[in-house]
Amino acid sequence: MAQEQPQLQEMSFWDHIDALRAVLVRIVVALVVATIGLFCVMPSIFDTVILAPCHGDFVLYGLFERMTSSVSWLPQFTTDGFKVELINIKLASQFFIHMSTSFWLALVLLFPFVLYELWIFIAPALYPNEKRGVKTAFLIGCIMFFVGVAVGYFVVFPVTLRFLADYHVSQLVPNQISLDSYMDTFLMLIFVMGVIFELPLVAWLLGSLGALHRGFFRNYRRHAIVALLVLAAIITPTGDPFTLMVVFLPIYLLYEVSAYLVPQSATD
Repeated sequence: MAQEQPQLQEMSFWDHIDALRAVLVRIVVALVVATIGLFCVMPSIFDTVILAPCHGDFVLYGLFERMTSSVSWLPQFTTDGFKVELINIKLASQFFIHMSTSFWLALVLLFPFVLYELWIFIAPALYPNEKRGVKTAFLIGCIMFFVGVAVGYFVVFPVTLRFLADYHVSQLVPNQISLDSYMDTFLMLIFVMGVIFELPLVAWLLGSLGALHRGFFRNYRRHAIVALLVLAAIITPTGDPFTLMVVFLPIYLLYEVSAYLVPQSATD
């Protein structure tokens, strides 16, 4: 590291700009290549992955049906006859959704690569002990992001879809769900859950800087439970306590994991 510092001092402002430009070019090229590749196979991905929650045989629905059938006091969940049929009401929607979904999925899949490229750019400016901490943070960030995306896809979005697709203000008003609306909700919930699952990483970083201690989580646990219940209700607007708990419990678990990762203060 002693040899790296003089090299960093010799780099001018424009040298740093050139280094950043090289990183951004590699990221953009990788995104373009991945987007083109996904564009070619997107019809298959739509049929087998993105539209899978539209059918009653989706894995979460079968699990809910088995769980509720074995517990008498829970509302009974059924997969019989459930199917969401999407419609397209704009001439160019399917083409633009094809392109935009290819890009967003490429960004999700290349998330570790993007972090790695950013790491290459900032690593020379860090001391060895700082590098170890940042490496750990990047690794945890990647893992938690993908866990959040998985929870969003397998739990949060299907639960939200089942509720909203079956909800009627009046039986005289049938639901006709547009492809645009479906994809907006799908991508929003997937990415929101990915970001929410970064909470332990943010808490760990703030704890490392001395800005957050374990006592904060203990003192505000009751407030947090109420706030997280409200957040779960917003993400999954359903009056069913079972599905509400399905969304709330993972988020609350993140709160407890965050509390465990931050250090204790001298007064704790």
